[in-house]
Amino acid sequence: MNQSLFEGRTLVGMISSIIRQDALRVSHNRIEWDRMFRLADFHKVANIVYLGVLGNSESLPDRWRERFFGRYQEALLFGEYCKESVREILMWLDMREISCTILISESVREFYKIPEAAANSPVQIYMDEKSYYLAKGYLIDLGYEVDQVYKGVGERMVKVSGVPIILYYELPFRTARYKKNMIKLVETAAMREPYSHIRMLSAENEFIYRMASAAYRYANDELTLREVLDIVLCHKAWREEIDDDALWKKLEEFGVDVLAEKILRIAYMWFGDKDDNYFNDQPEDLTVYDILEDRMLTSGEVNNEKDEQALTLSKKIQKEIDKERRAEEKELRQEKRQELFDKFMKKVRWLFPDYHYMTSIYPVVEKLPFLLPVFWLVRDFRLLWRIIGK
Repeated sequence: MNQSLFEGRTLVGMISSIIRQDALRVSHNRIEWDRMFRLADFHKVANIVYLGVLGNSESLPDRWRERFFGRYQEALLFGEYCKESVREILMWLDMREISCTILISESVREFYKIPEAAANSPVQIYMDEKSYYLAKGYLIDLGYEVDQVYKGVGERMVKVSGVPIILYYELPFRTARYKKNMIKLVETAAMREPYSHIRMLSAENEFIYRMASAAYRYANDELTLREVLDIVLCHKAWREEIDDDALWKKLEEFGVDVLAEKILRIAYMWFGDKDDNYFNDQPEDLTVYDILEDRMLTSGEVNNEKDEQALTLSKKIQKEIDKERRAEEKELRQEKRQELFDKFMKKVRWLFPDYHYMTSIYPVVEKLPFLLPVFWLVRDFRLLWRIIGK
């Protein structure tokens, strides 16, 4: 078996056992803990892994036990400061009448039976570009720093013992169809009490946003286990409020309804309760979920994709990436040409100074302007003679 796939499936098993509170059956001696930490950190579940190895800590090297414990501590701090941090930020935005929409809230933390298994997942806030720079400046004043830049759309801000914040001034989706439907979704946001300028998606629409984002990130080989886990927990908490027909109809508008259903199904297979019969019909062909699992757990290293929606979306995303790259290359070429032209013009201006400069050196030019070219030659010949003389 592919090593990355083995580690991914081991990781899923550990997380599932902790979330379901089942007996953990993992052969710790077969695990390469350096690779496991990197994988767990990428999938934002290192704090859950720490809970899974507490009873077998002797098999975990000290260095990596400390690394996992560090992520566990971060999750604990996040739990202590999460609500207060979010409330402080939203109050400041509201007081300054900065209109914004919360795309993904902090509420998912409440759905974890074991609070310390939750992650310090960022709150995602969307606003116009002018408000974005005001909000970013405020966060910097609070001690936040830029952790990651999402070129052309926003940034991720973090600080010690604070909730991470992602600020967007453009929605983070490349394809025209996704942008159009995400804008429609954002426009449904209603005012969040007790604020006057802070909007929030309904539970149903936040779930649609999460599902559409998951499908997009899967097609881009960026979907993490944490996002999949959050999806199943949110769905379990909100599914009584969600109109299934409306859910799949809206996801069909994104062109990912079939793919999104597969992601939700595998989320329940991995992390759902065994006695939960939401998906009570067994799919005829389980190989499609093996393909989904292989691609997701290896971040595309093992990619035997056959889902038409995933293939179409991947191609469209790549097309936009290629288009952006060509535009950047064109801009770089233009900048280089402009730089060469500026250097050339600088030399020209040095060889042939303007009229006012020449009159300060040769007053006769002011009386007889037509002699300017002659005195250019005189000046340049004198400079050349000095250089040769040296």
